[in-house]
Formats: sequence, structure tokens, C-alpha cells
Amino acid sequence: MAPKEILYGKNPDELATLCAEMGMPRFAARQIARWLYVKHTEDPMRMSDLSAANRERLCERFAPALRAPEQVACSQDGTKKYLYRTLRGSYIESAYIPDGERATLCVSSQAGCRMGCRFCATGRQGLTHSLSAAEILNQIVSLPERDRLTNLVFMGMGEPLDNADEVLRTLEILTSEWGFGWSPTRITLSTAGVVPELRRFLDTSRVHLAVSLHNPFSEERAQIMPVERAWPIARVAEILREYDFTHQRRVSFEYIVMSGLNDSPRHIRELCRLLDGIKCRINLIRFHKIPGSPYFSPDDAAMIRFRDALTAKGIQTTIRASRGEDIQAACGLLSTERMK
Repeated sequence: MAPKEILYGKNPDELATLCAEMGMPRFAARQIARWLYVKHTEDPMRMSDLSAANRERLCERFAPALRAPEQVACSQDGTKKYLYRTLRGSYIESAYIPDGERATLCVSSQAGCRMGCRFCATGRQGLTHSLSAAEILNQIVSLPERDRLTNLVFMGMGEPLDNADEVLRTLEILTSEWGFGWSPTRITLSTAGVVPELRRFLDTSRVHLAVSLHNPFSEERAQIMPVERAWPIARVAEILREYDFTHQRRVSFEYIVMSGLNDSPRHIRELCRLLDGIKCRINLIRFHKIPGSPYFSPDDAAMIRFRDALTAKGIQTTIRASRGEDIQAACGLLSTERMK
């Protein structure tokens, strides 16, 4: 018997094709989309405005994709880290981060990652598989705090632009009026700089962009981020200079500060040279220690000095507050432990 298909994650054109194949009226595609993405219901038997016969036929053809998290770790600061099992049996993580009136969810786009960044626990796993749009959206839909969410960041496990087709499909569902209806300004996508997909992302979506930078010198960056050898950060900067980030859309650069590795005055000078002509901000991030890592975060005073030096050079720079350190909130630690 052939495995059942997944209904969740299809767009209206695909649903219209499906309805035509099954002899259903064309307007049924909009009805199904509303059930899936407005009412968050994927069970055809609950789609009461479809005929009983069509509901049964949909049940015969499609399998459910949404599933609840299997584990949650709760931090003293309110952060929660959820562990989900994918449809293929792998583990992924999402981090729920409440902050006053804001509530942000950090979602994964892959099980594991093939980028191999030396400071990342997910990179040690290697890539198991990319997630489908249904598996990405499940992290939102099945979240117990779903109705409190104000923001979404693609900063969890995996490289979003290494799974560009499914991530862009997810963004379409999230921001379309027939989908979740979210404003693109509520969403940020983080990338290490997958150049072949970067321009496509910038041209087809309006969500914010965050670039994982971590070192402005090519050879030094390549030592901790092998992606630099394939797609240099200088090329990423060239592409970004072609786009307007002065209105609603913004670009930021993520910079994990590692003591003695990327926090010297020469790094500040090179950051200013690299980012010249790009209206952006830099988010400084304290390094979250992972087992066996040789890297360390500077103390608070050193972080502040680094921030102030960049600000004095005219680059808006902030220090991101560390959250969830008591529950291993760094990407990949919880899933790595479950895999063991």
C-alpha cells in the first residue's frame, strides 16, 4: 500500500489541482485552506462545509502531519524549549521566549545541519533531513502558547536557505491572507549566507533578514564556519548593498562574541569596512557553552566595550540578552541528548 500524502502545507493552487483531480468543486480549495491555516484543523472529517463523501475521500488519501511536542524544558527566566519528533522519526527543537508583551518562537528548518559551524551543537549532528513546510508549521500550530506569539525567528536547528523551497513555502503560508495572515515584519530568517538562495529569498519575501557573521575576516571565519569557503561573507555583503533596508524590512548581523577569537580592535575595524553602505544593526551574542567546545564568552564589561566601540563607529549595536541557559537553550543540545 502506498504511503498517504500530507495535506497540510499545500497552497491554494495545489489545493485547486487536488480538488480537480478528486472531482470536487474548485471553491473547495479555499474552504480547505481556511480549515488548515485559519482554523488550524487538518482532519478532513471536521471540515463541515465539505460533503461527507469528499471528507471521507480526503481521509483515505491524506495522513495527519501535526503532532504535539514530546518534551519541554522550562527555564527560570520563562523560556521553554520544546522537543518535536519529525514525520521521519528525527528530533528537532523550538524555543519559546516570552519577554513582556512580546513572545518569540525560534523554529527549526532542518533536523541537524550540514553547515558544520564549530560553535554549534546542531552542526555536530550533521544533516539528517530537511523539514517539510508541514513540519516547520507544526512547531507553531502545536505550540501550547501558540495564541500568545507575536514574533517568529528561523534561528533554530538547520540552515533555512539550505531548505529554501520548503522555507519559502512556509513563509507564503504564514504571510498570505488565505494562510495565517501574519505581517512579514513579525518574522526574521537567519542565514549563514547561502548565496545561491539569498537573492531568491530577498526577492520573494518581505520578512526580516539576519546574517550569521561571527568574524569579518574570511580566513578566520572559515575556521569556525566552513560555509565561508563556498560563499564568502564579502559576497553576501555585496548582494545586500543592492537592496533597500531603510523602510519596513531590516537586516541585522548576528555576532557571537568569543573571547580572544573575534573581539579585538582589528575585528571592529574590519566589521566597519565589510558593512559599509549597508543600513543594518549588529546583535552581539554571548557564547553559550557547549560540551567539548574550546570557546568562551567575554565578561560583561568586555561585551559592553565591544558594543560601545562599534556604536561609536556608527553601527547600531546591541547585546542580546541570554535566555534559557539553565535548560541548554543553545541550538541542538536537547535533541542531541535525546538522540543519544
